[in-house]
Amino acid sequence: MQTISVHELAKKQSIGPIRLIDVRTPVEFREVHAIGAQNVPLDSPPFKTMVENHRKSSNDVLYVICKSGGRSSKACQQFIDAGADSVVSVDGGTSAWDAAGLPVLRGKKAISLERQVRITAGSLAFAGSLAAIVTSNALWAGVPAFIGAGLTFAGVTDTCGMGMLLAKMPWNQCSDGAACATEATV
Repeated sequence: MQTISVHELAKKQSIGPIRLIDVRTPVEFREVHAIGAQNVPLDSPPFKTMVENHRKSSNDVLYVICKSGGRSSKACQQFIDAGADSVVSVDGGTSAWDAAGLPVLRGKKAISLERQVRITAGSLAFAGSLAAIVTSNALWAGVPAFIGAGLTFAGVTDTCGMGMLLAKMPWNQCSDGAACATEATV
């Protein structure tokens, strides 16, 4: 899989227009994104359509960015599996882009999906443990065991079911379907 640094990508972007898609959730995209990026969430129907269409016309290089590089690598692999080879993952993602001082659009702040998963998993594990202690019913211990197994699975497979579920929640959607950006910063 091809990768590109944020500095190399910014240089290409300064020369002329490029196709840059951001595969994060709409709320993550709304919070901060590279100028020129288009939001096409990884698990969305438009992304699936884009994979199929890009495979058919793979002359055009498509750059894929996410928060730190994990989801963009998965997205690029889906393109490659579909027969397209003109896709490039952005090393370090939007975090690296922003840290490098490259131009971004900032919008409304939100709790990151990663934090939401930690809050939810921690709350469920705590509640299950507390219920097992208070009720003296060992069946409640299954709740934290299930959460622990899920977190282990997420770590091993780099796929988080809880994160995918939370991403679909209403508070993780932009009501206007747009980037909701308010200001550009360099």
